[in-house]
Amino acid sequence: MNKVLNSSDEAVAPIFDDATIMLGGFGLCGIPENLIAALVRKGVKNLHTISNNMGVDGFGMGLMLEAGMIASHIGSYVGENRLLESLVIAGKLKVDLIPQGTLAERIRAGGAGIPAFYTPTGVGTVVAEGKETREFDGRTYLLERSLTADFSLVKAWKGDRLGNLVYRKTAQNFNPMMATAGRITIAEVEELVKPGELDPAEIITPGIYVKYLVKGEKYERRIERRTVRKA
Repeated sequence: MNKVLNSSDEAVAPIFDDATIMLGGFGLCGIPENLIAALVRKGVKNLHTISNNMGVDGFGMGLMLEAGMIASHIGSYVGENRLLESLVIAGKLKVDLIPQGTLAERIRAGGAGIPAFYTPTGVGTVVAEGKETREFDGRTYLLERSLTADFSLVKAWKGDRLGNLVYRKTAQNFNPMMATAGRITIAEVEELVKPGELDPAEIITPGIYVKYLVKGEKYERRIERRTVRKA
């Protein structure tokens, strides 16, 4: 089965208004920037996003925010986006901040079909407000529900036309678990190879999780900086 599409615009065509979308990456590393750009061009509205962070002003998910596409957001870090800060203060955007490890586990649990789990993280803080607690071996734990989405947009280093994905370094952080937690997973890759060219031992996301695949048209790589050591 060939899951490769011709462009990022074709890949995001199924995404509809009011959809819940997971977007992979950590900071600006490993984000599906071509799919995000295509989503902005498509102009869908009232999206409910789940991502570790919200990008920065003028790049990544920051472009979606500027286009007025996001109605609510679940994440763990939003400190580098001034527009998001102003929207939250003005009451125009609902943001649910979650401890980073808890966010990762809620997504992983969603992909594994686990509806909820207990964690000690957040006990005794505002994170615990309104949540069920239970004691195990003398310690209090919070009940956290898993997270799933209508669509997951992920970025991988390499992929084949069957949808098998290989990630590189920090891009392994949220992308693999989000690939399992979306009803429809759309992946963009830097390098597209033929089936059999990927080392099976290096494949992190098996193709069964991936519905569509596209080779990224352009990468700004804002997180990367060339440095020269002076004598």
